[in-house]
Amino acid sequence: MKNLNVFLKSLSVLVFLFALSSYVSAQDQKNPAAWTIPAKYKAMKNAASGDAASINVGKMLYAKHCKSCHGGTGLGDGAKASSMKTKIGSFKDAKFQAQTDGEIYYQVVIGRDEMPAFDKKVAEEDDRWGLVNFVRTLK
Repeated sequence: MKNLNVFLKSLSVLVFLFALSSYVSAQDQKNPAAWTIPAKYKAMKNAASGDAASINVGKMLYAKHCKSCHGGTGLGDGAKASSMKTKIGSFKDAKFQAQTDGEIYYQVVIGRDEMPAFDKKVAEEDDRWGLVNFVRTLK
């Protein structure tokens, strides 16, 4: 019984320290710098229709590649978010949604810093635009 009490106390301390370290690490995150997106991408037109099929493809790709950081609803609260050096913004933010489809495409495909490039993982052009279309639904 004594061993069980010691174990439970130790476990409680570990859980508390883990929660505290997650909180402190999230507090230490810096705000991201503004993206510098080339004019060619800003002017790009979405090559895929925003129909249900395109959005569904984007949703599946989002679940596979994006959800772990950006979260299920795009709030930037995925399981890996607190371990990042930079805060992950929300897709619901009006400033984010005000971007052109080409700007979002650039961020997804080219990436920067902790945001990986997905040009190789999402090689099909229509699939990339499907991701853009899905992210647009997360307003």
